[in-house]
Amino acid sequence: MSQLNIQMNPEFERNLAQLMRLRGLKTKSETIRVAVQESLERLLDQQRKTDFHEWLGLAVSAPQNPSPRFGSDDDLWA
Repeated sequence: MSQLNIQMNPEFERNLAQLMRLRGLKTKSETIRVAVQESLERLLDQQRKTDFHEWLGLAVSAPQNPSPRFGSDDDLWA
């Protein structure tokens, strides 16, 4: 297992201590591991659950081609 050394500012130390109390964790290293793991899981879940609802109707709002190559959809297959 590799080792990671970090420098923490006072605000990070306070937040870390609060997380330790809330979760009942005994060591700072355990608390940091839990925080990083949960952050990664949350980020990966957000990427997997991409919502494309806002894309609905987007093509309709795009400007029409003033000189289309084909007159209709049927001309594409003729």
